[in-house]
Amino acid sequence: MRSEPPSGESAGMREPGLDRHEWETAWESLEETLHESPVEALPDVGDLVGDMLASRCYPVSGADGEATDSDLVVAFRSAQEVTLRVERGDDVDPGDVGDAIHSYREIYEQLIDRPDN
Repeated sequence: MRSEPPSGESAGMREPGLDRHEWETAWESLEETLHESPVEALPDVGDLVGDMLASRCYPVSGADGEATDSDLVVAFRSAQEVTLRVERGDDVDPGDVGDAIHSYREIYEQLIDRPDN
């Protein structure tokens, strides 16, 4: 789901609202898969939400034990743990998948509604 900005565009030259439009389009394209096959959609949803957080300079990777007090990042990392278990092929409880999707959706909705989009 990661996409590079079109040539000639940098973060400082992007049109206001462009990220929001791209994120809404990407989320809408994942909605049907989320309902039909949540486990299959989970990694793509996680990538989208991770990209959204990273673009807002949230410490999403947790590299080097990077601590955060951001509720959004804490929720993201928790959902990301479930996503990683799914990607490894571990046996994951459907309730955990549902919780991860719920967390991703809440993060998405909070970020998409921010005025800096």
